[in-house]
Amino acid sequence: MNCCFVTDLHGHPSVYRKLFAWLRDNTPDALFIGGDILPFNLASPPADGSIPDDFMNGFLVPGLEDLKRRLKRKYPEIFIILGNDDSRIHEIDMLTASERGLWQYIHNRRRRLGSYDIYGYACIPPSPFQLKDWERYDLSRYIDPGAVSPEEGRYSLPVSDYDKKHGTIAGDLEALIGTNDLHRAIMLFHSPPYKTNLDRAALDGRMIDYVPLDVHIGSIAIRKMIESKQPLITLHGHVHESARLTGLWRDRIGRTHCFSAAHDGPRLALVKFDPADPEAAERLLL
Repeated sequence: MNCCFVTDLHGHPSVYRKLFAWLRDNTPDALFIGGDILPFNLASPPADGSIPDDFMNGFLVPGLEDLKRRLKRKYPEIFIILGNDDSRIHEIDMLTASERGLWQYIHNRRRRLGSYDIYGYACIPPSPFQLKDWERYDLSRYIDPGAVSPEEGRYSLPVSDYDKKHGTIAGDLEALIGTNDLHRAIMLFHSPPYKTNLDRAALDGRMIDYVPLDVHIGSIAIRKMIESKQPLITLHGHVHESARLTGLWRDRIGRTHCFSAAHDGPRLALVKFDPADPEAAERLLL
């Protein structure tokens, strides 16, 4: 089975056009899109019209509809989540596109791809950014120096005070996975697992109130889940510079193969993999 993975495209039309062209010429069985799919600031699109006011319905959905018309039965299964820079108010558009058969929106959901279980989860641990739609406490109410707590940030949709205060990534994953066997699971995350090649941020030497910042910004809860449940493959993004800083876009936690398609350059980073042979996965820069 031929699969590919992209993430953190941030609404750049030129990068999406590269993806659409690659999919036309190298159609996989499945495409995984790992969040941060929309422009950074939809409230102020460029005056030249290079990014539509409604990027989702003015560019992304029409682009995939055109691809589906061209590919017909060869159109790949697409599994998608949002990321911490994507406002949750767009979730209704994600669900509408799911109903139209363009993709399967899988945040906090389990789906099937052949003989494989597919899981999706969008949330990251607390960050310095103000938008908290896709941020949760990780294991407890601790936040890193410089981070803004989920209780203090802003949301595009109402969230209960209880959920802001007590919701955790660890609790969400426990509810999503339960006692399920993950040995044939492919898990699509936005956050990478903590202290791996995939969560290394450019924070060297930076301090807040004389406290050095941790250069690893991934999720401890995601790492602990991988260590205990050992899914087959996990897919990650969020930390754009990780591959540049470490020289690596993949890691291994026990038997689990962890891949990142995050990239901090102008090119499209695309990870190709076959679930039957994850060791042979490769990363392309287009």
